[in-house]
Amino acid sequence: MKRSRFLIGALSGITVVANAEHVFARALADAPLPGLPGSDGRVLVLVNLQGGNDGLNCVVPHGNPQYYAQRPTLAIPRDKVLGIDADVGFNPAMAPLKGMYDKGMVAVVQGVGYPDPDHSHFRSTEIWQTAAPDRYEHTGWLGRYLDDADLPKDNLFNGVAISQVLPEVMVARNVDVPAIAQLNGYGLASDRNAEAKRTYTELVRDNRFPFQSPYLGHVAEIEDHAQRGSEELPKLVAGYKQQASYPATPLGRSLALAAQIIGSNTGTRVLYVQHGSFDTHVSQAATQDRLLAEFANAMKAFYDDLAAHGNDHRVLTMTFSEFGRRIAENGSRGTDHGEGSPLFLVGGGVKGGLYGSLPDLSDANMGNVRFTTDFRSVYATVLERWLGRPAEPLLGAKFSQIPALA
Repeated sequence: MKRSRFLIGALSGITVVANAEHVFARALADAPLPGLPGSDGRVLVLVNLQGGNDGLNCVVPHGNPQYYAQRPTLAIPRDKVLGIDADVGFNPAMAPLKGMYDKGMVAVVQGVGYPDPDHSHFRSTEIWQTAAPDRYEHTGWLGRYLDDADLPKDNLFNGVAISQVLPEVMVARNVDVPAIAQLNGYGLASDRNAEAKRTYTELVRDNRFPFQSPYLGHVAEIEDHAQRGSEELPKLVAGYKQQASYPATPLGRSLALAAQIIGSNTGTRVLYVQHGSFDTHVSQAATQDRLLAEFANAMKAFYDDLAAHGNDHRVLTMTFSEFGRRIAENGSRGTDHGEGSPLFLVGGGVKGGLYGSLPDLSDANMGNVRFTTDFRSVYATVLERWLGRPAEPLLGAKFSQIPALA
């Protein structure tokens, strides 16, 4: 039984002692990389665009006639595209993000994916979250970062998932991460009923059982940490004064809470939020345009709020989606599961611009955009250039980096 499966409220970490022969190597790994940020309070916010965001109608190849030929009803007219250059531009629903791009705060990484892509939502999401296309992993790439980073063991909020359940990307071996959908509902489910809370507390603290259980101690510790976390977090963030008007959308509320946590000196290093669904098989335009507008407006409010508190240069936001969509539209004015797609890096520490190769629509992989940038190259860049940790042990191999971070 995994500790992570008990996660309902706030949980703290467990210390694991290294084998003697690995002590020296471990000590080196725990030190920040020379010349790279390792302990300067930088934060990563991961935004999951759930469902498979259509990259071609997000970052639009308006200079390519094949785009218009293969999408007779879905293609965005050239005069509507928010042009970046003569080849690509933003979906017109993303005007606030285009404004941030013009200020040098947005890096667009094109054609991101992985070898032998899987078109299943479930498996491809798992691959992106575990960074393991060729095997099954039980921890997420950010969970492994939390295990590796030597963060304070007594901090209940080194990582926070703003979601109903803990995403696999945040699952670690030795660090427990709270999943917080909203602040006023955060805590153990049993604590919502006074009698259930009393009974459960008595159960886990009673040492008179006529048997020994290897799990009871874990359950008791988790219950204690969850209760303490749910009591501590509202106090920690109570003094934060929001300085932006967030859209009244689920993503807007999630990013408002993220800004509150970041600005309240909780010591949080990584946060997860989600947005979607982008699974637009039918009538794509209305759904995707709405979701992209919600994303762009929420990101603008988030960074306005961060900037007002002096936090915009220490917070990096990275998006991901499990796959893009097929190049050609289908018969239902939608698009089906595809492969390569762009992702965004956003923040005051970003070297804004276009990175990676422009999608080559004439060299498709069975009707899909071929990936040209391995997503693990982006992860390696974020881990080393932003979070200050060696990427190779966490990703299982060495990957080239992109020059998108200051």
